[in-house]
Amino acid sequence: MPTRKKPKRGRVTVLLSGGIDSSTCVAYFLEQGFKVETVFVSHGQVANTRELQAAKSVCRYFHVPLRIIRLAQSARKGPGLIIGRNAFLVCAAVLEAARNAQIVAIGIHSGTRYRDCTPLFVRQLQSLFDVCTGGSVQISAPFVKWTKRDIWELAIRLKVPLSATYSCERGLRQPCGKCDSCSDLEILRASQNQQD
Repeated sequence: MPTRKKPKRGRVTVLLSGGIDSSTCVAYFLEQGFKVETVFVSHGQVANTRELQAAKSVCRYFHVPLRIIRLAQSARKGPGLIIGRNAFLVCAAVLEAARNAQIVAIGIHSGTRYRDCTPLFVRQLQSLFDVCTGGSVQISAPFVKWTKRDIWELAIRLKVPLSATYSCERGLRQPCGKCDSCSDLEILRASQNQQD
């Protein structure tokens, strides 16, 4: 099995959905001194239009380039669990951006019910890409052991434009009060208001 090459501070491609987690991932790598590029994947998600608008706004704010990948003739995907989504997103980013990046980053975090938001998922995916890329691309999930609150606090510290982000899985005005992402958002906003 090929050994993974240790990346230097260089280029990172961040999967950007326009939500709080991926937008904070952009800020995190910029703070670490990396040259950041972003990829938005249009894969039939209900919230595609609003997510893409948010991703563009976040990229303008941070002055980072955005590449858009569109899955042609994709079936429309509803809110909640989309089986294989994170694996597909990382594969798409590696396929399209690996020439320019040593690291492909995804903003997954702990505390969800999704199997593809776990350290095991990241390790298994890395093993696959060690074979596929000869160890030249590292999959990074800097928040995989963090809570949503940890990310929220980092986002505030790094001045992520939270009002420009979009997280509703239903593609509605947020918070919709029905999807997991909006439920998280309501809790975080309420706790922030209590602190202010």
